[in-house]
Amino acid sequence: MTASLDLGVHNLRSGYRAGSLDCRTVVDEVLKRIAAAGDDKVWISRAPDAALRAQAAALDARRGEIEKLPLYGVPFAVKDNIDVAGLATTAACPGYSYEPQISAEVVKRLVEAGAIVIGKTNLDQFATGLVGVRSPYGVPRNPFDATFVPGGSSSGSAVAVSSGLVSFSLGTDTAGSGRVPAGFNNIVGLKPTPGLFSNAGVVPACASLDCVSVFALSCADADAVLGVACAPQATPAIGKTFRFGVPKPLEFFGDDAYATLYAGAIEKLKALGGTAVEFDYAPFRYAAQLLYAGPWVAERTAAVGAFIEGADDNAKVWPTTRQIVEGGRKYSAVDAFEGQYRLAKLKALAAAEMQGLDFLALPTAGTVYRLADLEREPVLYNSHLGHYTNFVNFFGLSGLALPFGFRPDGMPFGITLIARAFAERTLLAFGARWQRAVPLPLGKTASRLPAPAHDPVVAEDRVSIAVVGAHMSGLPLNGQLTELGGRLESTGKTAPVYRFYALPGGPPHRPGMVRVADGVEGGGAIDLEVWSLPADKVGAFVSKIPAPLGLGTVALADGSGVLGFLCETYAVAAARDITSLGGWRAYVKSLAV
Repeated sequence: MTASLDLGVHNLRSGYRAGSLDCRTVVDEVLKRIAAAGDDKVWISRAPDAALRAQAAALDARRGEIEKLPLYGVPFAVKDNIDVAGLATTAACPGYSYEPQISAEVVKRLVEAGAIVIGKTNLDQFATGLVGVRSPYGVPRNPFDATFVPGGSSSGSAVAVSSGLVSFSLGTDTAGSGRVPAGFNNIVGLKPTPGLFSNAGVVPACASLDCVSVFALSCADADAVLGVACAPQATPAIGKTFRFGVPKPLEFFGDDAYATLYAGAIEKLKALGGTAVEFDYAPFRYAAQLLYAGPWVAERTAAVGAFIEGADDNAKVWPTTRQIVEGGRKYSAVDAFEGQYRLAKLKALAAAEMQGLDFLALPTAGTVYRLADLEREPVLYNSHLGHYTNFVNFFGLSGLALPFGFRPDGMPFGITLIARAFAERTLLAFGARWQRAVPLPLGKTASRLPAPAHDPVVAEDRVSIAVVGAHMSGLPLNGQLTELGGRLESTGKTAPVYRFYALPGGPPHRPGMVRVADGVEGGGAIDLEVWSLPADKVGAFVSKIPAPLGLGTVALADGSGVLGFLCETYAVAAARDITSLGGWRAYVKSLAV
């Protein structure tokens, strides 16, 4: 096998199923690539070559079980703050090193599904940083330009995937560590909702916010890992039309190229059916600042502060890491409670800004820095990279980093989609659409997207609602539908069994539609529009409907029925009968004559 081997999860499985590929060949190719990469600073430790070949041979002997092993023969890397039995856990601090007897729960699940751990990857020490340079094991080489940072803290894990050394990798994400490295390495970064993946066997950074993350070349591959690592919840799809949030103000720290690329990404989302909605970024930004300029720093102190304070020079504690972790001692219990109160208020404000949006579309980072830049400003520039990431786990949201393009100097740029909790599969399904609409190299490899049949698919859980009045397109109350993700599905008429009235009161002026009794003449066919809403938004819509209106089954001209607006009969006694006009638009037009 040659370097042309495509290590994509689904591409490997296709080869295994066809009998054209075996696990020993894949492991040999991975070892050749690692050797060819040289001293790239990606690995802190690796499984011995002989042990890897033995695992491959054992899997080859189980070829008949491939359908029971969804990650059969798939090589992956693990960030070195996640336990793997038989390999030391260092969290990028030699003095902290220990030998775990059992693997972290998420690693155990992946291995039981047939995946092969190649080794442990480099990181910002104790997962404290977004730059990827805070490690005594060196700086993992950014495959696009070694003078630029790889992004952190999951630096080695991202570079291993982008460089084509493994099929996927595990990172962790507290403040953006599963997203910023994805953006700087032109790969996919899935940040699950905190708590979705088990944190058992993970060295804590900020335990209340930490989560294990996934790096992959494609959303389809990330979805394959998601399905093994946890039991993802069923979630509705993002429809052919959708609403997404664009933050105001935007901040690119003087990087005009990134600003231009972001504007292009917004236009691409619009071309895919999206409507851009500006939202106030202030509550998100203020929450982000709490992580490193608030009492949550003390949670990092609680995790490893005692070790760092007692460590001597031989432990090789990184100076910036020591400065940050020891800084948590200045916060009091009162500060912690006040921070919680402040966060609760910001979370409520942020939820209001996200109302009616399918997701937020943010730059993964506002800029990218050179290694030399970080030598001058190790803390300030790190904080810049967290401008669009630090708030997400505070608010319990899910996120997906996606590639978009490249600056003129060849450095990658990406966007991150942020959605409600447990929307991972929804984001991945949309991300697969995105990757097919935005053809790019996968990382720094020659790999190709898997066949479309492997793209994650989720059902569109939507409810159709017929509207006959002010909720129709272009009329005063239509915004109540569009703000909740409403989508116009069709236009038509009711069956000729309704009387139609202009109800007193307003504005806004509303109609009332009442069905005539069976066998009674005098009904008419009324113009209507059928809209659909995400199922989880129907309750919010119903809460806006005042008496005497309500929802019931409306008979359509084609003989079918759909949920729609009806009126209680008592309310039409003093109303004007406008059945002869055939619809609300005709009535509104008649008033203007």
